[in-house]
Amino acid sequence: MTLSFWRYTHLALALFSSLFLILAATTGIILAVDAMQEKTLSYRVENFDQITLGETLTVLKKEYSEITELSVDHNQFVTLQAIDQDGNDINSYIDPKTGKKLGTPIKKSEFIQWVTGFHRSLFLHETGRFFVGVISFLLLLIAISGFALVLNRQRGIRNFFSKVVKEYFAQYYHVVLGRLALIPILIIALTGTYLSLQRFNFFMGKEKNEKEKTAIIAAPKGKTTSVFTTTLLADVNKIEFPFTDDPEEYYIIQLKDREIEVNQVTGAVVSEKRSPMTTQLSDLSLNLHTGKTNAIWAFILAIASINILFFIYSGFAITLKRRSSRIKNKFKANESKFILLAGSENGSSLRFANAILKQLIAHGEKAFITELNSFSVFPKAEHIIVFSSTHGLGDAPSNANKFLSLLKKHAPEQKIRYSVVGFGSKAYPDFCGFAFEIDKQLQNQDWAERFLEVQTVNDKSATEFVEWIRLWSAKTGIPLATTPSLYNHVPKGLQKLMVLDKTPISETEHTFILTLRANSRSKFASGDLLAIYPANDSRERLYSIGNHSGNVQLVVKLHPNGLGSGFLNNLEPGNTIKARIINNKAFHFPNKAPKVAFISNGTGIAPFLGMIEQNKTRKEIHLYSGFRMETPTLLAYKKFAGIMVEKEHLDHFHVALSREAQHIYVMDLIKRDETFFINLLKQGGVIMICGSLAMQQDVEIILNQLCLKNGTKSLSEYKDNGQLLTDCY
Repeated sequence: MTLSFWRYTHLALALFSSLFLILAATTGIILAVDAMQEKTLSYRVENFDQITLGETLTVLKKEYSEITELSVDHNQFVTLQAIDQDGNDINSYIDPKTGKKLGTPIKKSEFIQWVTGFHRSLFLHETGRFFVGVISFLLLLIAISGFALVLNRQRGIRNFFSKVVKEYFAQYYHVVLGRLALIPILIIALTGTYLSLQRFNFFMGKEKNEKEKTAIIAAPKGKTTSVFTTTLLADVNKIEFPFTDDPEEYYIIQLKDREIEVNQVTGAVVSEKRSPMTTQLSDLSLNLHTGKTNAIWAFILAIASINILFFIYSGFAITLKRRSSRIKNKFKANESKFILLAGSENGSSLRFANAILKQLIAHGEKAFITELNSFSVFPKAEHIIVFSSTHGLGDAPSNANKFLSLLKKHAPEQKIRYSVVGFGSKAYPDFCGFAFEIDKQLQNQDWAERFLEVQTVNDKSATEFVEWIRLWSAKTGIPLATTPSLYNHVPKGLQKLMVLDKTPISETEHTFILTLRANSRSKFASGDLLAIYPANDSRERLYSIGNHSGNVQLVVKLHPNGLGSGFLNNLEPGNTIKARIINNKAFHFPNKAPKVAFISNGTGIAPFLGMIEQNKTRKEIHLYSGFRMETPTLLAYKKFAGIMVEKEHLDHFHVALSREAQHIYVMDLIKRDETFFINLLKQGGVIMICGSLAMQQDVEIILNQLCLKNGTKSLSEYKDNGQLLTDCY
């Protein structure tokens, strides 16, 4: 079953039952607290579990002239109905060791009675009881679907209690507390459902069959052991005393699982009638559901009920957060004049597109927005605007990788004008490469007419985006806003990080290590990303990070006029910056792999340093790194590697120097160690690459050649199997 099935099932069940679960959980908390409070009363005697029935009966016969009934409740309080030596009626809690009165049974307060009635039936009598049963069953399904979602998130039962990456408060504690409260909530739901089914005689047929099979068992004749000496008072629910001393009148004793008649003289069992299994299950379910027999369990139930209230809040918070990032349309695709197609890896291009959508609709135009992968025939479309970023080396983002094939498949009958806006960074050689490819392919379509030349936006610059808006508005006559600040966006939820240390490792290469202290509640791992906003606008810079003794560590090279590196270079210990840590789970250390090979160049070594340092299990790791020449930077890495080899956190550190006499590149090292890499892949090992995109491309070409040469699977198959992980920029 797919993730979406479980997610929508979980949400639908929660939506349907949320109001009633709030009421049930709130009243459940009150009743659980009441069950705990009962345990504080001093009517239970010490060593109660060791008192026999014979001890108590002997004492009571001396203290009271006539006894009608004795009962033991769920708190192990003993209640006696009798007449004392002075002829007074007694209905009191007693000490079963001495027969002395301890207190008078007190009825539940009107408030607790009200809460109990509301919890059981919502004051709707049998209809309410049926409805409460349905809600209990829905809670069971919610718990099961939630369990399936956590299994999917944690990638299996073995990782069920593994670390949860904190993206935001509601998401993190919904998962963490959900795992802890799963068993108690399942028990609450299952027992509530069972009690409701029994209430409506769902098990009546089975109970009748059991009663028919259970015969009254006559006690054997001859010498027998007295029940009074072998039965503990803790096993008794109720005793009905004989009216006279006539041996033909018997004690009727209700035990936990049966009812027996006992000869009052010999203590022999005269007859025995076992309780149906359904009755025993009902008693067990009631005890588990209410917690009335154990204060610790009652406390656990109260915490579980509080968690249910929290899950309702956090679940809706998660849903609203997801919905806020969804594409929202006022008009349908088949009635819209303007079609906006967005391709984005992290949502930034979509944000710009949404800003245009809102303005077009405000001007009375029918406009529709969707992902590039949802391209189809739009019957009333007159203008298509494409907003797309580029991923990797000129590749399509994940929600646009099917667009070019869809373009060949769907051909509108009418002529449609189109405009393409590309988003990217000039730091990459294939700046806006995919946007230019879209423009090229659209130009080849008979139905498409280019409205404007491709416009590019560097680093999400609102100023450059406004330049396109001016051109487009002038040509269409639709006045869109041209104030850059309206399109600037700094993500919410940034956290403060303090600079702990800044260590230059090469003055000639302008390279330094920056160590930052994150919020104490931040959870991150080596391989995650640090997003900074140097200009306090939407321009984002990402850096791969290593986890160094619980702190964030970056390896940064200062570039001329570099926005991000220049900003970081100006920091000094004690300074603070606002940034966000992005969970990059796809590039976390593969703990299940038998061995791992790291491949990096330049500052791409940063996450690997953290992974090596944290290799407490001493997994086999080989580090391949490419540098230009022997520098202080490299010497520092070699020193670190030497320490890690001594600690058995690292097996080998292989270095390629491209500007030294031999001109060795990291690809040459891979060719040299061909056997090692082929065996690693065959044995289920993992290769991780971090550094420049150009290096990644060259390494993948070499690895694919080696795979073909040795007759193994293709590199793409190993990629799909999660054996080749990349994080290159």
